Amino acid sequence: MPNKVMICDTILRDAHQSLLATRMRTEDMTRIAQQMDKIGYWSAEVWGGATFDSAMRFLGEDPWERLRTLRKLMPNTRLQMLLRGQNVVGYKHYPDDILEHFIAATRRNGLDVFRIFDALNDLRNMAPAMKYAKQVGGHVQGAISYTISPVHEISTFVQMGKDLANLGADSICIKDMAGLITPYAAYELVAALKKEVGLPVQLHTHYTSGMGTAVLLKAVEAGVDVIDTAISSMSLSTSQPPTETLVAILKGTEYDTGLDLGALAEISRSMTDIRKKYAAFEAGVAAVDVNVLQFQVPGGMLSNLVSQLRQQNAMDKYYDVLDEIPRVRKELGYPPLVTPSSQIVGTQATFNVLMGERYKVIPEEVKQYIRGYYGKAPAPIDPEVQRKAIGDEQPITCRPADMLSPGWEKAKNEIGELAKSEEDVISYALFPQIARPFLERRAKGLGGKEETAAAIAVAIFKQQEEKETLKAIKAAAGPAVGVSPWKISGRRFGQGGWR
Repeated sequence: MPNKVMICDTILRDAHQSLLATRMRTEDMTRIAQQMDKIGYWSAEVWGGATFDSAMRFLGEDPWERLRTLRKLMPNTRLQMLLRGQNVVGYKHYPDDILEHFIAATRRNGLDVFRIFDALNDLRNMAPAMKYAKQVGGHVQGAISYTISPVHEISTFVQMGKDLANLGADSICIKDMAGLITPYAAYELVAALKKEVGLPVQLHTHYTSGMGTAVLLKAVEAGVDVIDTAISSMSLSTSQPPTETLVAILKGTEYDTGLDLGALAEISRSMTDIRKKYAAFEAGVAAVDVNVLQFQVPGGMLSNLVSQLRQQNAMDKYYDVLDEIPRVRKELGYPPLVTPSSQIVGTQATFNVLMGERYKVIPEEVKQYIRGYYGKAPAPIDPEVQRKAIGDEQPITCRPADMLSPGWEKAKNEIGELAKSEEDVISYALFPQIARPFLERRAKGLGGKEETAAAIAVAIFKQQEEKETLKAIKAAAGPAVGVSPWKISGRRFGQGGWR
């Protein structure tokens, strides 16, 4: 069947990150991993994004051990991750040597497909990761962060697709993190990429706006190769469209996925039971939130905004902040709203509203963005905002990571004997304040399974975060605030090919 569509299921990464605050434990993943391995997915997204630091920070688990475990349980399925380019799995840029070690170790531990993106679509921040993933034999999927603005058009994204192909991408992903793409825009973009770039195309969207299923169907008609879905009991809202629905719609057509609805139903039932364990972490976002269409705010950003405003007893300012976000985004050069640029824009919009004066307080993250340390903004930054933030200082024009010194030997020396493997050093290099206490607990024999230690760590982190948030918001007299209310602290597999 030459037009057969393939499925990437997201329940082990993006679905629980979107719906359950990234709290699903490895032990619950193992309950369904072998079932998933029998389905015939093109891939399963299991790692990356926020799962790496959340595993250590909130669950007391080793993210590397999770990857190794899933690899053993899913030998016939490509394992896929979301890699934030030069940000790796963090919220800032890391030196090239840290990035290279991370990718090599990730591949060695069983990862197959590297979906690589940059929040600003700055190719300079993606090229090294793509090169390193290629060197270790990974499938390199270059991702386009989809957004809407006066400087983002279909032709813009098609040109980026061509550039990603020239950098060695094996496939292209349209990454619609906010659920903004419309069905007809999806058709146009997929068709153009297939015609002008010639690589396999995968489409990732969220159901936040309510358009997700229609978007995937039009993409299928345009020739998309793979679509991202989530098993029904972990779909909709800020997650992906339901796997079974798409499989049923396409059944008997030229696009038939060939997947067994009965087997999928069994996974869905298992996930229904598992999800109940995480009720306390439910995002609480409505099944469809049309605010995303007006304000272009991803679901995770909305839930974070609600949480922070509640902490400040300022929920009456919710719509004021939503109105402010597009204004700030325009002034900052229309960055796509995805980690970490969504936090940067959201931070500034929140301060502008809560302080009663726009740009009275400018967080350090915003200043660094304006200085160019996150990459090149899609459009020019408002000159007056730039002056308020950094005065007469000139932003850098080089690749931000070129300003960083190598970090591997430094991290290795600092963590010392606590690190029992190269993976431990990488964890520390990426998240020193989280990895050190995790490794110390492990050294004392608590490991990643001690619920009490993990609960204490979570409680301490939350208390510190709330104190820092309150302190930052009250610091209106200062020229800058360092802590914001958006604190971001050679395998072979099955019968291959895209066809």
